[in-house]
Amino acid sequence: MKSKIFLIVLVSLFAAAVNIQAQDQPPSAAETADHLRLELLDVQAKENDLRARAQQLDEDLKPENIERSLAGVGSTRPEELREARRKQLQIERNGIQAQLNTLESSRMRLEAALRDAEVRAYHESAGVQPTKMVLTQSIFGRRLLYAGSGAVALFGIVAGFLIRRRLRKRDS
Repeated sequence: MKSKIFLIVLVSLFAAAVNIQAQDQPPSAAETADHLRLELLDVQAKENDLRARAQQLDEDLKPENIERSLAGVGSTRPEELREARRKQLQIERNGIQAQLNTLESSRMRLEAALRDAEVRAYHESAGVQPTKMVLTQSIFGRRLLYAGSGAVALFGIVAGFLIRRRLRKRDS
């Protein structure tokens, strides 16, 4: 009874290892390139929106536009109101500029990654393998690795049964 349970557990572990192999397929270079293109379009759209907002803030920061925006507000200290409005607009503009800088570096990183993915996709479509490839990065290497680990697991199972059989014979 115990040996049947032991065998069932080992078979289920082996099946789980095979399932992990099936799920471990990385996306193709063409899929990666498509994903990077979508990310790049998203970053460019955000960048365009922020640039438009920065231009609007530059326009709003002009003294005559600040004066116009506060025309309906009555105060005994209009200079302080204008200065407060200018500071508020300047703070918002600085925040947008920081976001633009971040998006620009992100865009440059995505463009470089996209170029690399397009080169890999071209090589994949042409059937050319890169010259420097680690064994576990190739499909053959992964299959070899899984086959080796499966063989080791199978060897362990057989060895366990043989040891168990010898111990039973010795105890009887």
